[in-house]
Amino acid sequence: MTNARYCRFLHEGRAHHGRVEGNEVVVLNAAPWAGGKDTGIRRSLAGLTLLVPSDASKVVCIGQNYRKHAEEMGKPVPPEPLIFIKPSTALNGMGSPIRIPKASQEVHYEAELALVIGERVRNADEATAARAIWGLTCFNDVTARDIQKREIQHTRAKGYDTFACAGPWAVTGLSAGDLRIVCRVNGQVRQDSRTSDMIFSPARLVSFISQGMTLLPGDLVSTGTPSGVGKLEAGDTVEVEVEGIGTLVNPVEMEP
Repeated sequence: MTNARYCRFLHEGRAHHGRVEGNEVVVLNAAPWAGGKDTGIRRSLAGLTLLVPSDASKVVCIGQNYRKHAEEMGKPVPPEPLIFIKPSTALNGMGSPIRIPKASQEVHYEAELALVIGERVRNADEATAARAIWGLTCFNDVTARDIQKREIQHTRAKGYDTFACAGPWAVTGLSAGDLRIVCRVNGQVRQDSRTSDMIFSPARLVSFISQGMTLLPGDLVSTGTPSGVGKLEAGDTVEVEVEGIGTLVNPVEMEP
């Protein structure tokens, strides 16, 4: 698999897939993991509204997958991956605002590396799971921390609309083993770590998840956040940068 960048974008009210080449996007006739071919149409990247790179049926997230983050949350290193799901309605693309719900007074950023699944995966061993990881993207696992602490369960705290930010595109052919991951809020670094601090590898995560549910092409698996999580306020701009991929940028505002 060659290293390439792929995006989804909005044009005339419809979502399209494309391959990013310099300052242009080559429009594809289908999702790239489904064999989408070049249409010959090119569009300027600068003028496009970028969407989440895949039309995921679900987002499966991992809790406490970085040793130092487990420490800062006062939690032990888990013996096996801790998984939860964000609904597809939480998906939020590049430049689209994160909306702080009225029910929460403590919404946090969580910079993460996410995996884009390229084929149907069920009961997979790690070798099969690794082959099913089509690409990588930046992810922000936005969390209503006060609600999470009260309820213990993750569903409401993690599942609000706009709380699953992904983009700006997905990259193929990039090893996830040791990438720098940085979060900035208003230009100030809040998280700075490497994916080599993960407790469970991407292949292990996908294999484990597939024992309990079927992963479909386009689904996202977010691999956990490093230490340094913290609060977002209306008016902030949050960036998630992953080495070799790019930078996902989202403004923050109050829910209307």
